[in-house]
Amino acid sequence: MKTPPRTDATQASPHELQRKLSNRHLQLIAIGGAIGTGLFMGSGKTIALAGPSILFIYMIIGAMFFFLMRALGEILLSNLHYKSFIDMAHDLIGPGAGYYIGWSYWLGWVLVGIADLAAIINYLNFWLPPDMVFTPLGQALISAGCVLLVLGINLLTVKLFGEIEFWFALIKILAILGLIAI
Repeated sequence: MKTPPRTDATQASPHELQRKLSNRHLQLIAIGGAIGTGLFMGSGKTIALAGPSILFIYMIIGAMFFFLMRALGEILLSNLHYKSFIDMAHDLIGPGAGYYIGWSYWLGWVLVGIADLAAIINYLNFWLPPDMVFTPLGQALISAGCVLLVLGINLLTVKLFGEIEFWFALIKILAILGLIAI
């Protein structure tokens, strides 16, 4: 006999997934995820070299990504059995394409993680003494510390993770607004 679906997440047993993030958590995690390290590190240098005309390039690329994400959303809604764009590629293009896209996506995130660690080291070089950051041991310790911090945040409860991500995203947004005002 089939049981009726639950409407309240608190009625779920402790062994089932539960929704512990509120709408504000989800909204700011999404916005904060879109604001990456490259925005602070790369954009300033690019705008300084190219001038404000680079903003038109950012708008064109942003529009392209907007339409790409809309198209992915439409494909996702056409078949609700898709769990990710890897499933879409596997079904619509072929298993080889799904396999390739899955590993390319993983490799892309690994490279983004390495680039973020390099950016963190460059930022810390601004505030810390150079002999502390530019030694190989110093860079290794900073990288290991960052990886352990991110791992620790991800191992916390979902609600606490959402709260930490909410405040980090809010800091990013306030920093951008402050930079625009300055």
